[in-house]
Amino acid sequence: MEKNQYSIFKSELKVRPDDIDMFNHVHNSKYFDYVLAARYEQMDLFYKMPMEHFLKIGFGWVVRTAYIDYKRPLILGDTAIISTGILTISEKGCRVQFEIEIKRNRKIASEGWFDYVMIDINTGKASKVTEEMITTYTI
Repeated sequence: MEKNQYSIFKSELKVRPDDIDMFNHVHNSKYFDYVLAARYEQMDLFYKMPMEHFLKIGFGWVVRTAYIDYKRPLILGDTAIISTGILTISEKGCRVQFEIEIKRNRKIASEGWFDYVMIDINTGKASKVTEEMITTYTI
């Protein structure tokens, strides 16, 4: 992962039997779920501004674009270490980078990024990221 001015945090998730596809490894769509679950946890634990805070004040984050580079498969019994961190923050969103590491061998299973847009829940339209949000997430 690239170095930047923002912190990178880690979460662990165990591969579940229902994550496995017909090729006996984690289905590609589950990698997105892993990153979203890790990010949700990290918003609460590390930034102290969880998703519920955004919803309470009428905002939400939606994925505009997602990129993932699959390098090697996760399999049943693996524990994934998901590292995420903000790469950039713009007026209406942010880019979050991620890396999924296989704990048993310390190899990278995948890496990539998500572009999120801040929306006003009432209108469904893009909204500006506030200074409070930028300050909170710049750690």
